[in-house]
Amino acid sequence: TAQKAMSGTSLEGIRPTYIYKVVLLGNTSVGKSSLAYRYVKNDFKESLPTVGCSFFTQMLNLEVATVKFEIWDTAGQEKYHSVCHLYYRGAHAALLVYDITNKETLNRAKLWLRDLEKEFLPDEIVIALVGNKTDLAGEREVATEEGEEFARTKGLLFMETSAKSSHQVNDIFMAIAQELLQREQQKASTSSRHGRSTVDLGESRVRTGCC
Repeated sequence: TAQKAMSGTSLEGIRPTYIYKVVLLGNTSVGKSSLAYRYVKNDFKESLPTVGCSFFTQMLNLEVATVKFEIWDTAGQEKYHSVCHLYYRGAHAALLVYDITNKETLNRAKLWLRDLEKEFLPDEIVIALVGNKTDLAGEREVATEEGEEFARTKGLLFMETSAKSSHQVNDIFMAIAQELLQREQQKASTSSRHGRSTVDLGESRVRTGCC
């Protein structure tokens, strides 16, 4: 469950603040650090490989709530894989990042998904599949449709991005925030109608395509 704090009053009265842990997973050199840096700093830098894990925070002020993302950027090198589950423990959302110019990185993202499926129930975590480096479209090895289709069959959010050109970087984090808040609302309405909770859970599963 997300940590929930109360922020100051807004026009609508008290607006809740939710704190969500978001992890970036994927092969080394797919651009995870660049994506996080672009989103938080709105800047691009060719990053050196992450050692262990980097940490960023970002606030989103939305109409219904304030969202604080705690973003964990994990190292993609094989030697760090065994400790990465320590970083994504307790996560509310995960971005599985691959490089559209390198087919093998999509296969790697699928392995990360398998790890997450062992660790979390489908409604415990929001997962997005992210094809990065659309600025290198001329070198594309993974068709948009291929990423889209895999995400659809697994009930994941999907978007292609470019940390370099800033294409859809904000959009994917916004989509994650909206999905997380929607799940908060579903949980709240389910718990307020005790008798129908099992039915409601069934409906929400169908709607989000989790299972």
